[in-house]
Amino acid sequence: MGGHSLLATQAISRIRKTFELELPLNCLFANPTIEELSQHLKTVQQQGLGLEFPAIEPVARTSVLPLSFAQTRLWFLEQLEGETAAYNMSGALRLSGSLDLPTLEQAIQEIERRHEILRTYYPMVEGTPMQAIASHPSLTLHAIDLQHLPAQEQLAEVQRLASIEAQTPFNLEKAPLLRIKLLRLDRTEQILLLTMHHIISDGWSLGILMRELSVLYGAFKSGNPSPLPPLPIQYADFAVWQRQWLSSNLERQLSYWKQQLKDAPPILELPTDRPRPPVQSFRGRNLSFALDKELTSSLLALSQRSQVTLFMTLLAAFAVLLSRYTQQEDLVIGSPIANRHHQELELLIGFFVNILALRLDLKDNPSFQDFLGRVRQTTLEAYTHQDLPFEQLVEELQPERTLSHSPLFQVMFALQNAPTKTLELPGLSLTPLKTETVRVRYDLVLSMEESEQGLKGSWEYNSDLFESATISRMAEHFQTLLAAIASAPEQPIYKLPLLTQSEQQLLEKPLLEYETRQCLHQLFEEQVERSPNAVAVEEGNDRLTYAQLNARANQLAHHLQSLGVKPDVLVGICVERSIDTIVGILGILKAGGAYVPLDPTYPTERLAFMLEDSQVSILLTQEKLRNLPQQQATVVYIDTDWQDISQNSENQELRTCNPIWDLNVDSPIGWGLRGTESFRIQWAA
Repeated sequence: MGGHSLLATQAISRIRKTFELELPLNCLFANPTIEELSQHLKTVQQQGLGLEFPAIEPVARTSVLPLSFAQTRLWFLEQLEGETAAYNMSGALRLSGSLDLPTLEQAIQEIERRHEILRTYYPMVEGTPMQAIASHPSLTLHAIDLQHLPAQEQLAEVQRLASIEAQTPFNLEKAPLLRIKLLRLDRTEQILLLTMHHIISDGWSLGILMRELSVLYGAFKSGNPSPLPPLPIQYADFAVWQRQWLSSNLERQLSYWKQQLKDAPPILELPTDRPRPPVQSFRGRNLSFALDKELTSSLLALSQRSQVTLFMTLLAAFAVLLSRYTQQEDLVIGSPIANRHHQELELLIGFFVNILALRLDLKDNPSFQDFLGRVRQTTLEAYTHQDLPFEQLVEELQPERTLSHSPLFQVMFALQNAPTKTLELPGLSLTPLKTETVRVRYDLVLSMEESEQGLKGSWEYNSDLFESATISRMAEHFQTLLAAIASAPEQPIYKLPLLTQSEQQLLEKPLLEYETRQCLHQLFEEQVERSPNAVAVEEGNDRLTYAQLNARANQLAHHLQSLGVKPDVLVGICVERSIDTIVGILGILKAGGAYVPLDPTYPTERLAFMLEDSQVSILLTQEKLRNLPQQQATVVYIDTDWQDISQNSENQELRTCNPIWDLNVDSPIGWGLRGTESFRIQWAA
């Protein structure tokens, strides 16, 4: 580094404090050079982006100690939702080797003594939550002996106990808000379960806790005192400082974010497998995936050529994927940022992490290269204004509050590109243990990290909304998209392929089999001629042969045509899953119309929106669903109106014209999304 070493050190130190995303500086630059760092530092200084912050001074513990802004919102949500484990942070470690339990307990108690936040609880004082700090450590390490169980039963019991721990709420008015349990499997195998409330910790803090545990266990095991230096400030000092600092800097920060998020879409309409419940349960699962070294290297090279970070490239790709799934060109994606400006905060356990609401513009179908430029500008501006607590932003913008989803955004993206340090304890090897319980606060979270083998990723998703198979397909589409981006970033974003090779082949196969340009109902009629007396559909004790089903569909088609159904006419069909469903769909197709499926299990508000948005002229439904939202359509009850419908002819001499359907081979959900190639199935008259 030569003569540039001091400049580089200063640049790295100062930019870290402004732009760090839970991690060291290389999250912002792909293999940065000294010139890049120094130039970026000059830019930051020239724009007056607020790198300098007043020092954080200790405050008297005799005074009232407020919560930080992040803590305040978490406390409020806890009161709003009632007793919940949604904000628990939990993990498990397998300890292999000879464990000294008293030494482990001593190390844990010293960490609790060092960090006041681990002794903090939150009582109400004159109607306002405040921080109160217990004077002495009270954390105990509970050991549970599982040595008497066979190996398979041990594994099941570990998962059961881990699930219970993760789902057991804390009482915010009692300290400590941290639980540690040790499960003994045999003399040399143990599982350590760690559960903390988010109000006292974040992801960075967990790393601090584990590093200090390693240092202290090693020292105490050797009979030495703690080698860790005293902490100059505590979390309560930061909370007081934050409120004082923001009081004079609030307007500048708010001004940017209010403009940035003005008229932002309230929700990302991902195609879910199930309707969104009115109240989130926070139940979730995760799915892991990995990119090979070659693709990882290509993405890093693209980032470097484009003068962006790997984070920006991956965020841009994620945004393209979401846009293709939702057909929305205006997206808001959340991303965590460490929010530790001062050097003293880097060694402190506490809830510091902030969240940035990154609004991305995909309008006009830009090339990925051009869109990447937009993402770069958006993210750098957001980092510049990162100091406004997300909680303050939500309070100021006042988005519609609902318990069904989070405000401002419902998806998040995070990248960890710092190498994970292996935790070591004398005489022990530690391995993270994957547990089955996942608590989610968003619909979808994509987390990625760099490793020696290539990029690794994890999809964390709300299992109330998505099936695992759906997320698995999404992960495959994302990898297909990344490969296309790496090889052809100049392509327009809606021409980049999503589908895997097997999906492409599956969609192309019908083209070879059905080149006669026949309609679906015409193919069905051919089957009627081949086996008129075979059972076509059954429900309980009711069944229809192909001939009977065809006759009913023809009668309904004639009835619909008498009501004005013809090509380009939309017919809504809202019936419970039954024989009526099949009769209804075939009848609409035979009449020449297009059916709009309406699931009767959808919330009333969603059905009302779909009816208003589609403007169907005729609605086919059942008597039991008479209380559907009001609309202007002519309603046909396929069950109670059947006596009138059955007066129509059973023959199929129906004049159906040629509606044209565009099937996009690149759509993740099959129909109607823009993509590289599309073909048409034209229905002949």
